[in-house]
Amino acid sequence: MFSSPTITSAQNNYKFPIIYSEAFLEHDTGTYHPEKAGRLTAIVEALKNSAIAEQLIWQEPTDIHSRKQSGIDILQEVQRFHTKAYIDSLQAMTMMGGGYIDGDTIASVNTYDVALLAVSAWLDGVDLVLESGRPAFVLARPPGHHARAHTGMGFCIFGNAAIAAMSACDRKNLDRVAILDWDVHHGNGTQEAVWERHDIAYVSTHQSPFYPMTGHPDETGAHRNILNIPMRSGAAIAEYLPVFTNQIIPFLQDFQPDLLIVSAGFDANADDPLASIFLKPEDFGTFTQLCLEITPKIVFGLEGGYDFDSLSQSVVAVVEQCLKK
Repeated sequence: MFSSPTITSAQNNYKFPIIYSEAFLEHDTGTYHPEKAGRLTAIVEALKNSAIAEQLIWQEPTDIHSRKQSGIDILQEVQRFHTKAYIDSLQAMTMMGGGYIDGDTIASVNTYDVALLAVSAWLDGVDLVLESGRPAFVLARPPGHHARAHTGMGFCIFGNAAIAAMSACDRKNLDRVAILDWDVHHGNGTQEAVWERHDIAYVSTHQSPFYPMTGHPDETGAHRNILNIPMRSGAAIAEYLPVFTNQIIPFLQDFQPDLLIVSAGFDANADDPLASIFLKPEDFGTFTQLCLEITPKIVFGLEGGYDFDSLSQSVVAVVEQCLKK
């Protein structure tokens, strides 16, 4: 059962929470698929061998059966966004041994259960951050920001960030939640989920034109709650910093979120094989520092990132910045 540590900013023994389970390795996409279990094991190894290793606390996500016993049905949480038909079809596919949801999105025999546990982990992140007033990192897979209401796509199964934001507003009675998506791909699924929500803002920086060919600046949501900032191929920190300081931070400051959820994809790294943006791991630490000026209540959750070294060092850079506050 998930339990929150007692954390106060005045204490010197603050430990940064990493919500993680080896069960996330059981979503089997095959040896040659970019979104594979080795992504998580590389991050875990980097964190445990880093200078901040002693300042981390590792927590298992709440088991979905324990969550139900406490009155929260994870399937009802998932259905805040996804159709029952899609959820049922995914379960049936995995019970038959798995298969392809689309050309690059694979479900294995364990994917349904692992994807539900990933949602539970993101909900744990929300609960922990709201209780502690400090950031946390959800180290889970499969990722989620491309998943649409009726299907998975782009390596993604359930819309983790969107579901977490909806749950925070509807279950925790927050007035405003913001999602910042710095993955190199536009989170078309997240945008779809929150398009009509006046209480959820979505901000995305992403390479453009690029998969999934959404995220144009004129896609602003039903309540002007969406800010899309396409970035050119080859963009580096010199182009990203003005975007953060002149557009993203003012937008979020105006929105005044009670909670910030970061779809933390790290495939905008220069070494990533699937994209053409030239950020470095330390740049994500800079982004984190800027986000912490908005609010310390930040749930970071893993999305993309497929070069193991730059991916793992980026996560370390994010956590290091959080520990400096």
